[in-house]
Amino acid sequence: MKRTAAIMVMLAAGLTVAQAQGQGGRGEEEQSAQCENREAPSALQDDKGIAPAVQHKYAVTALSVNYLREAPDFTAELGNQALMGTPVEILEKEGYWRKVRTPDPYTAWCVDLGLVEMTEEEMKEYLDAEKVICTADYSIVTEKPGKAEYADDTGGRHDKNINRHNGKQNTDGRARAGNPKICDIVVGDILRDGGKSIRGYRKVILPSGETGYVRKKDLEQFGKWKAECDPAPDNIIRTAMRFLGVPYFWGGTSIKGVDCSGLTKMVWYLNGVDLPRNASQQAKAGTPVNMTSDFWKFSDMGNQMNGGQDMETAESFRQEMLRRTENLKKGDLIFFGMPASDGQCGQIGRCQPDRPEKEKITHVGIYIGEGRFIHASKYVRINSLIPGEKDFYENSAKLIKARRIAEKY
Repeated sequence: MKRTAAIMVMLAAGLTVAQAQGQGGRGEEEQSAQCENREAPSALQDDKGIAPAVQHKYAVTALSVNYLREAPDFTAELGNQALMGTPVEILEKEGYWRKVRTPDPYTAWCVDLGLVEMTEEEMKEYLDAEKVICTADYSIVTEKPGKAEYADDTGGRHDKNINRHNGKQNTDGRARAGNPKICDIVVGDILRDGGKSIRGYRKVILPSGETGYVRKKDLEQFGKWKAECDPAPDNIIRTAMRFLGVPYFWGGTSIKGVDCSGLTKMVWYLNGVDLPRNASQQAKAGTPVNMTSDFWKFSDMGNQMNGGQDMETAESFRQEMLRRTENLKKGDLIFFGMPASDGQCGQIGRCQPDRPEKEKITHVGIYIGEGRFIHASKYVRINSLIPGEKDFYENSAKLIKARRIAEKY
């Protein structure tokens, strides 16, 4: 049986894959109504079970962040993002749209200009090539070593990061002098190594085969980077802090914008571990952390914290949250939502006793210690799970479980 691109990239990257069973929604509390189960089709079949006739079965993403949509339309929901250098399988074509399957695995649509399509042999050559990874939050690729520059119509030179097309050509099509920007890159992007450094800039080869230069300090040799990756709790938290202030973006998995599970996925990816894409999948990765919870008694308390409840009730809720967090360690993934009810719904009447609900995951964050966690909710921020703290998270009462991804810690 031929290996799919998804499997090949994992073998080539040498990343640790955090296994989880099944598929599930991204699970953001802001858009939980949009969550749905998404079953990825088999490697070379579309979602009707029909093998599509495509000339190139594989491709590599060619943009710093490639936007993957749920349908072949720019107005369709953003389902996921793929960083530059990600190998994908092409499952179907519709006009200039390509239905692709990423290593997550995630199946969605992107435009053809965001991909470099390859045969299986070309894909193997790409995977075998020496690579570098962008470790700076943001950087750029220029045509020559040095800062991006362009010359205006009067011959003056400007030190600006500009669009490559506008930077290279006048309206009459004549080449413009300077050092035009080719494209941007972001943390996690992967390029082929060009094999030489000049004046602090490293030569790189884009997925298209075009060459350019990136500041050497913004890159690491991929093999060295992956060998030194260590998902220790302090490293996980340090990486997560790099995303503070990044806006919440449904479907986002990059420094340009993240949803809640996109944040956790990126943080672990940058520490050498490949988590599943969605929160409900991540809730099955790693090992469970014991959590004592009286969920149904306190499930609405977060919404009532500003409602002037009596001191006894407030203290009971505080003690409840202290119990839920007592076994947590730094770096644990913590999940919010609603547990399987087992017919015990208390007084809130959210389920029928004879029809137990399944567990529902609506949000995920990273525990950083002392009752606090970092997560993407409106933007990437830090909140406390403990009532009475000034940065108390209003949905803390929905905390239902935790998973420890790195066993040795």
